[in-house]
Amino acid sequence: MTTFTSSHALFQVFSDLGMDRVFLVPGESYLGLLDALVDFPQIDVVTCRHEGGAGFMAVADGRLTGRPGVAIVSRGPGASNAAIALHTAQQDAVPMILLVGQIAARDLRREAFQEIDYQKMYGSIAKWVFECSTPDQLAEAAFKAVRVATSGVPGPVVLVLPEDVQQQTVERPAFVNHPQIFGVPDNSTLDAICARLTTCERPLIIAGGSFAAPGGREALLALARHWQLPVLLSFRRHDIFPNDDPLYVGDLNLANPAAQMATFERSDFVLALGTRLGDITTQNYVFPRYAKANQPFLHCYPDSRVVGWDTVADYPLVCDPAGLARALTARPAPTPSPARQAWHAELRGHAQAWWQWPQKQAKQGVNFTDVVKSVMDHAPLDTTICLDAGTFAAPVYRHFNFRGNQRLMAPLAGAMGYGTPAALSCALRDSDRTTVCMVGDGGFLMTGNEMILAVERKLPIVFIVANNGSYGSIRLHQERGYPGRVSGTSLFNPDFHDVARSYGMRAMRIREKGEIDSVIARAIALREPVLVEVNSSLDVILP
Repeated sequence: MTTFTSSHALFQVFSDLGMDRVFLVPGESYLGLLDALVDFPQIDVVTCRHEGGAGFMAVADGRLTGRPGVAIVSRGPGASNAAIALHTAQQDAVPMILLVGQIAARDLRREAFQEIDYQKMYGSIAKWVFECSTPDQLAEAAFKAVRVATSGVPGPVVLVLPEDVQQQTVERPAFVNHPQIFGVPDNSTLDAICARLTTCERPLIIAGGSFAAPGGREALLALARHWQLPVLLSFRRHDIFPNDDPLYVGDLNLANPAAQMATFERSDFVLALGTRLGDITTQNYVFPRYAKANQPFLHCYPDSRVVGWDTVADYPLVCDPAGLARALTARPAPTPSPARQAWHAELRGHAQAWWQWPQKQAKQGVNFTDVVKSVMDHAPLDTTICLDAGTFAAPVYRHFNFRGNQRLMAPLAGAMGYGTPAALSCALRDSDRTTVCMVGDGGFLMTGNEMILAVERKLPIVFIVANNGSYGSIRLHQERGYPGRVSGTSLFNPDFHDVARSYGMRAMRIREKGEIDSVIARAIALREPVLVEVNSSLDVILP
């Protein structure tokens, strides 16, 4: 290193705070940053093929580590391509930092080539957007960006870096980041909560993503078992609580059965822990009911903006949900009454009825639900399931039983193109785990090109492509609303099997039901990049 520049200072801050990987598509507007990265061998530079793919990888990395995932893109087109990842990070509450190379500071606001005002562009989805105007601001902004991205509701931050402030000599930063210290409710509040837990007969926990933090899952499990509290999971948080535990009573998804929702309404104490209680989790703000819940209601989340945002809580607790769980677990709990045990059995019965595997036969091709069942049967207990968006994923959300150390990586934002980049990030973080990516033909052709990284880095990922020649989810809605009038939802696809082979990876096909188990078992056992193309049935998903 000849000189220590402002770009060096930025990456020094990131490195000091444990951020060891960046995902990028190179651009001439941030050559200073690229030059500085040469002097940081401890930071893994992952070169991607599209800014959307780079952004999704950063989102997944942030979710895995709890530290901000970092994506670097050039101005204008690159920044525009990366917007989908920012939206996903915001919707999924994932810490992320997007670095955007910008035109020279002297030319700002003159409508120069590829200039965008990123405060206006990203202001409604990013937690903070800051455009550096002097070299000394890069390190300061990087330090603040990490704090903002990880505090309260985690989310995306954008740092805009003009190309003429990236190479100047600056002092080496010496910032020290202190972890946030969360409190717990005072003893009188804990006493009141425990008194209600002791007397109520139909309690229910709604648990959310905050428990994905280290020690969180263990704290939730201990709380549930200590007080014998049934656990219902918020939208797409299936891996927060072991699905084979008797206290697991399902999840709140796009449309829960009416009978199950009616039973939930009979609860006499709802504890919403670590969830923002969005519109899907609350079934469009009916449970807990908007404004005022129909039952005593506790809401715990580490952000004052979230607690009480839609529904006032009888116990509004702005604190760490895992810390609250540990505090409540330390208090004595009574033996469950017969009424409480009957409540558990009723809730569990609804869940078991909902997740029973269907036996629907496909008229043409393969029912992809059978493929999902085979993946569940063959997946080791250290498997990460990475999903793209589409109807092919529905059987995972409804029927897959997440056990042991199995994890789910799925976009709460419903963004297509997430699956392949997420799988790459997962395998980069821990190549000893089994990583299975399930993606539809539509989503795969958005970011599937990024799978070349699996070949380059020899990442053991099983890519399973459900090929039904359609944007299936939209086709389903189309057939419901406009039966027989198909427009814009059919796909003409390449041979995905041969595409994978041209990438240098092993490829397999599933054309009929009898091939499913043998192909899935062999693909998972290979421990190398492999693509499985499934001739999936369209008629099975249509009304």
